[in-house]
Amino acid sequence: MVFGVSGDTSLLLGQEDVPPVLEANVESRSPFLLTSDHYGRAIPRVLGDLGLPESELTRHIAWDIGIAGVADLLSKQLGAHMIAQRYSRLVIDCNRPPEAPSSIPRISEATIIPGNEGISRDAAEARREQVFDPYHRRIREVIDHRLQEGIPTVLVSLHSFTPVYAGIARPWHVGTLYQRDTRLPPLLLRALRAAGDLVVGDNEPYAVSDETDYTIPVHGEARGLMNTGIEIRQDLIADATGQQQWADRLASIFSEIETELRAQFLLRG
Repeated sequence: MVFGVSGDTSLLLGQEDVPPVLEANVESRSPFLLTSDHYGRAIPRVLGDLGLPESELTRHIAWDIGIAGVADLLSKQLGAHMIAQRYSRLVIDCNRPPEAPSSIPRISEATIIPGNEGISRDAAEARREQVFDPYHRRIREVIDHRLQEGIPTVLVSLHSFTPVYAGIARPWHVGTLYQRDTRLPPLLLRALRAAGDLVVGDNEPYAVSDETDYTIPVHGEARGLMNTGIEIRQDLIADATGQQQWADRLASIFSEIETELRAQFLLRG
């Protein structure tokens, strides 16, 4: 295991590192704007492996297993703009307020992250400036453009969750996450439950809050957009077949929801 902290924090991302933001369907006029805060598990080369073995870097503590495949496929099927973060949540969690203790986690579930222990304020700020900020700046820019152009915008934040956390099994297949929006989440809950083959969580296994979340409160609620988070259990989307099945399911549901929202004059444009 190799990890390090560069003395020159401006060099956190070098030429060999991938850009933090990944996008698809940039010119889309679909009302759905898809985000994926934990899409990737890249680590800047200067940080090595954060002191962790590969077995930890492929676990749920490092990224949302399976959601990249679902997000890619769903974006394609809906023709929706997708904005995703390529870097691991262990570098900096892009769905946490930067001031939250879990923003750069020192421990995740029961795993200590050696490369995150005792980092300087400058090093933490470099992670924010070069990984967190570009991702959220891009989401903000896209929403600004869409609102200026009169393109109706519904924010859908895509996530996945581990089937067992801290030794406790989770029964849900999928959950909707929300806080203040009373328009979209009920429609999504109804559609998911209508399938009849799913255990559907209503703000389970997590609930959105200003203290623990960033994307929905800042880009959805503060901008007055309809919004929801979606959590899919990782064992259901661990392979390509499961990812395709869930993308198909969600594409069908969101197409129906779009029709209903337009009929209610909640989407214009």
